[in-house]
Amino acid sequence: MFPARVLAVAPLALVVLALSGCSSWSCTDTTAERGRADARVQVVDTGGRPLGVTAEVVDWRLEPHPQVPSEGDRVHFRFRFDGASTYSGPAVDACAVDKERVALGCRTVRSSQAFGPADDPHTGDDWLAVEDPGRVAAVLLIPNNQAYDRRTCDVDTKDGGGTHPPKSPGNGDRL
Repeated sequence: MFPARVLAVAPLALVVLALSGCSSWSCTDTTAERGRADARVQVVDTGGRPLGVTAEVVDWRLEPHPQVPSEGDRVHFRFRFDGASTYSGPAVDACAVDKERVALGCRTVRSSQAFGPADDPHTGDDWLAVEDPGRVAAVLLIPNNQAYDRRTCDVDTKDGGGTHPPKSPGNGDRL
């Protein structure tokens, strides 16, 4: 039916097709470098390019959380996002740090959480639980956009891969 030449080339063509795009060899995950934390940051994408959004810590204080006052003081902080979309904007990591800039507690805050009062609708607030609240010297934001959700190679070897945001900081990380 088929000429011998077609039958001889067919297995090689199948191997090439199987290896192109469907192989884990073509899928690579990389992680963006963590930007410098500060009380006011320009939010950046995974390539380090500014998104046109500024995030800042407006203020912070130590006080008991109203829902669990028996657990003692926590870090209550207010933040602000300028230039972000109301519903699909960026997210950054916020960390309570000591005077050496060592993280004592962190969490991701999203611009969608910033729906403050009418006189300042771009603000929001959140809480950080830390082991020793007396050590807190500041609350800092890390500029890397944590809202970027690209599939990893482990999840999808064909369409995954690319640059991902840096891993969120943990207690003890120096910022």
